[in-house]
Order: sequence, then C-alpha cells, then structure tokens
Amino acid sequence: MRLREAILILVSLIYFAVPGYSCITENVGVEIRSDDGGAYTAISFKDVKTGGTHIIKKYLEAKKGEDYSIVIRNNTHERIGVVIAVDGRNIISGKSSDLKNNEDMYIVEPYGYTELDGWRTDRDTVHKFYFTDVSDSYSVRTFGDSSAMGLIAVAVFREKDRPIVNERQMRKGKVPMPGARSYPFAESESKKNESGAAGTGFGHEQYSPTIKVKFEPESDPFQKILVKYEWRETLCSNGILKCRTEERNRLWDGDEYAPYPPGYGDWKNGIRSY
Repeated sequence: MRLREAILILVSLIYFAVPGYSCITENVGVEIRSDDGGAYTAISFKDVKTGGTHIIKKYLEAKKGEDYSIVIRNNTHERIGVVIAVDGRNIISGKSSDLKNNEDMYIVEPYGYTELDGWRTDRDTVHKFYFTDVSDSYSVRTFGDSSAMGLIAVAVFREKDRPIVNERQMRKGKVPMPGARSYPFAESESKKNESGAAGTGFGHEQYSPTIKVKFEPESDPFQKILVKYEWRETLCSNGILKCRTEERNRLWDGDEYAPYPPGYGDWKNGIRSY
C-alpha cells in the first residue's frame, strides 16, 4: 500500500476541558460539543470487542438548529488516523463511508487533539455541522442518502510500521508529552425520509486551513466510536430516555375560575336563595 496523503489543520487550539458529551477511553476520546458551550446528554451504553476492534456505542440527545463540533483526543504516544462519517458520509470527501482505511481521514498527533466542525469543501474551508430534520440534512439534500441517518461514526487507525516508543524515550523528549497539539486529516487516493429522525445540515462557511502530511494506516481500526443522535421526543418514545409524562390534575378542569354550583340564585339580604 502506498503512503497516503494527510492534511494537517492549521488552527491553534488550547488544550482544555470541553463541555459536551464525552466518550473517553484509554486510547482515544471523542467529544460532541455545542458551539454555545451547552452540554449534550449521553444516554445508554454498549462496549464490545469485535476481532481487534473496540466498539463503543452511545445515544445522544440532539438540539434542533444547534451547531456542533466533533473533538478527537489522542491519549496515546503515537499519531493516529481517524475516519469520520456523519449520516453515513465522510466529512472530508462527502462520499458514502464504510469507515475503511482507504478513505479520507484526519490525523491526530501523539497526545494531541483536533476539533472538527464542518463538511470540508476545500483545503481552507468547511461548512458547519448543525442538527436538523432529515429532509434538510446534507446527506439527503445532496445525495438522497438516509441509510445511516443520525449517526456520528469515528474509526481510529494506527499507523502501519509505527515506531516502538517507551516511557524512557518520552522522558528524554523524543516524543511529545501530554499537552502537545497538532491537527491532521488524511486524503484518500481515491430515499426515504424517516419520520421524527434527526440529521446534520450543511451550514455557514468557516475558514479552516490545512496542509498535507504522510500517513499509512493499518488495515483495520483498533477502535470505533458510534454516537446515535436523536430528538428528545424520539428518545422518549423509544424508551431510551426515561421521560416523565405530564398527567392532568384531577382538581383542575381547565377553567380559569371556579364554576357556580348547579341551581345557584341571587343573594338577598345575605341569605342565599335558589
């Protein structure tokens, strides 16, 4: 396999705790972050191992119309490649994704992280992610594809023939220590609407410059993080989110004031008459 070209995002990011939904494991962390800093609600959990791939599944409560970003944190001492698909489409190329190693991917340096907030339309531009209805989603509007609607999927690949790094080398400064920052992404060589479902739209343009780097991924991902996002009503109706139903108060019939009793007449001299 030839070395694949990757792209490094030229954005200075401060290493800090990001509010939002977080799925952090020993190897790689994935956070779904609201642009306004609001926290998303993560619901349910599944953690399985299939072959050599660790698969993590989560549900997420989406907020209609809200911009969001995907934060990838590399907690390892080696750089990684991440293929990311939203609603079944690769966020770099827009092509249908199967989370394979021959797809366009971002590269995250050792102990680094990157924040990805849109569909990439060229080396310097993305269009923002935002939660919307299926009919307004980028996947359906552009490709008529609803086959993987409401899913943020991340496949994490190690580099092929990567160097062996031990703790002593780290102390000597031969590899980056935690807190190092760099932000790569890789470029490959290469209809029906669901009622009540959520999707991701193609939002406003945003400057996001990149450069290319070299990266050859292993054939299989060592980790996958799958985040299924839905509206609150859908999560409630499917029993994923435990929602309290509003019950009618038997002492209140909906009228603004108390009603007169049957047969009530005029008051005369302080004595009630019927």
